[in-house]
Amino acid sequence: MNIMVVGGGGREHALVKALRKSPKADVIWALPGNGGMENEALCVPIAATDLSGICAFAESNPVDLAVIGPDDPLILGLTDLLEARGIPCFGPNAAAARIEGSKLFAKRLMEKYNIPTAGYAEFSDPAKALSYLDAAPLPIVVKADGPALGKGVTVALTREEARDAVRAAMEDKAFGESGSRIVIEEYLTGPEVSLMAFTDGKTIAPLPPATDHKRAFDGDRGPNTGGMGAVAPSPFYTQAVAEACRERIFLPTLRAMNAEGCPFKGCLYFGLMLTSDGPKVIEYNCRFGDPETQAVLPLLGSDLLDILLAVTQGRLAEAEVSFMPGFSCCVVLASQGYPGAYKTGFSLELPQTEPWETLYTAGVHSEGGALTTSGGRVLHAVATGSELSGAICRAYALAGRVSFENAYFRRDIGKSALEVLR
Repeated sequence: MNIMVVGGGGREHALVKALRKSPKADVIWALPGNGGMENEALCVPIAATDLSGICAFAESNPVDLAVIGPDDPLILGLTDLLEARGIPCFGPNAAAARIEGSKLFAKRLMEKYNIPTAGYAEFSDPAKALSYLDAAPLPIVVKADGPALGKGVTVALTREEARDAVRAAMEDKAFGESGSRIVIEEYLTGPEVSLMAFTDGKTIAPLPPATDHKRAFDGDRGPNTGGMGAVAPSPFYTQAVAEACRERIFLPTLRAMNAEGCPFKGCLYFGLMLTSDGPKVIEYNCRFGDPETQAVLPLLGSDLLDILLAVTQGRLAEAEVSFMPGFSCCVVLASQGYPGAYKTGFSLELPQTEPWETLYTAGVHSEGGALTTSGGRVLHAVATGSELSGAICRAYALAGRVSFENAYFRRDIGKSALEVLR
């Protein structure tokens, strides 16, 4: 089978590597891919948001399956366009992708179908939002309604921080039209867990839960990023929590989307807060997480291509979805300054890896076989082990063998998870 993977980050590299293991996989194209993926995929310089370019490529090449990685093309309707051309897609259509594309859609869905989540208020008028904050309890969460590259959420500890977040989104247009409407949410406390699940709208098959680290600096300090690392499976996610999530969140979400006339087919991501009142949904994503995917896919024991095909064909109940025992740790190597201003163009050499190690590339450019840095998150150093402590040590050992100027990575990925196991 010939597969077109849309996207060019570490998540897409992880998908390509996993798909390459399938005996059914033939040609794999990555649009646009990145310089570190060229040994495993044919990289085509078409941006993930260039929907017309992607469709033209798919029509002129024998694409048997499209796998869409990022949220933007899904929200913009790439699945709809490709399926209209007879090309099967792994990824929801635009109507279902609203579960990530609009915070208000997601909150209203959860409210209507009694899916546990934080209390909220919605605003399209900045003056009313600012007035609401005068008496709102602190801390409080301010979210842009639309997609904002993972940066449209502010956890405000003071009223002034909350007001600044409202003004930035609604008046200064820091996130463009995504901030024209906002959600102001109750602040939840407890361990946070990312849970991705394959679903064809009828059956749901969860992947191992992950603990993600969003903040830029050790100790969960600094600005939010796209993710600085993750470990899986998360020890916070016990069997009791899993059963509660399945009955109160996962299955009700599938039923809700079906009832609303927009069945979800693809990878549905649940951002969960394990509160003292039980698990609650912080957010939904309509695709594989990043860097959770890089941590989880090395544990997959079954054929990823078989699973993706089963989802697209509505027969997930028949597919084998199994995972190997053990743990995985992903450490993100970033450019110093990320998620703010940073420099690129530094020379990069990738070390040889052991069977338990994997390097996924993201912000990497290739020219004449020479690799240079080209983005904020450059590489993902991933390792597995029978114990979480061993997986973490191995991942950091791999990260230590990578060298490029201005490299930065957190030194405490997985620390909170380890403390639970002690």
